[in-house]
Amino acid sequence: MSDPQAYSVQLYSVRDALEVDLAGTIARIATIGFTRVEPYNFVATATELGAALRANHLTAPSGHAPLLTGDQHAIFAAARDLGIGTVIDPHHPAENWTSVEDIAATAVALGAAAKVGAEYGIRVGYHNHQFEIEARFDGRTGLEVLAEHLDPAVVLEVDTYWAAVGGEDPVALLARLGDRVRFIHIKDGPVSMDKDAQLPAGQGNIAICEVIAAASALEVGVVEFDAYAGDIFEGLAESLAFLTAERGTSAVSAVSA
Repeated sequence: MSDPQAYSVQLYSVRDALEVDLAGTIARIATIGFTRVEPYNFVATATELGAALRANHLTAPSGHAPLLTGDQHAIFAAARDLGIGTVIDPHHPAENWTSVEDIAATAVALGAAAKVGAEYGIRVGYHNHQFEIEARFDGRTGLEVLAEHLDPAVVLEVDTYWAAVGGEDPVALLARLGDRVRFIHIKDGPVSMDKDAQLPAGQGNIAICEVIAAASALEVGVVEFDAYAGDIFEGLAESLAFLTAERGTSAVSAVSA
């Protein structure tokens, strides 16, 4: 069996439940079998979230926060309190991906954020959507252009589903990006912009095991639903069951615990 500690869950998946009952939602995540989570916009809830994580023996190796538009010192201080080792900017709008010069400027901004993060002992990363993939420059995706300009201290979290929606084979993209990629988002579905059509891992059109195996320097695979038509906790449980099933062992062995 593959180790469930190799996987995390992006808490945005359960955002509605978190707003109603943060502590109870974190407890349900632990009951499913996850031992790691990836918080989002965690500054405002850091105290309550930290208590819930400790109570349920969960850790947060990574977290999402708006590094390029927010208060970086507040973000990194909250991340340090929560034990988050890598803070990932989850979204830099599509208008910033229309030229190599704009992308290079984004890389510079992320590098500057990484220097601030280093003061707190925290690494910086970037997470893509489909538009960074749809942007093309001499045959390269915008995300690859970003990687070429990034400070070596900055890592990538590739959302493999949105990479596919953007028109790229995520397996090939991960191979080209190489050891820059330390996290991936694992999600499945029909490969469309319809978020409500997303499915538990292994039930859609993404070759999940091949995708995971292609991330050669992967530290954590993060399960996420942008939306889900069914019960989200059941969907997360089905995803984790697929990922830890015997049939996926050879592919997921690349994920470090």
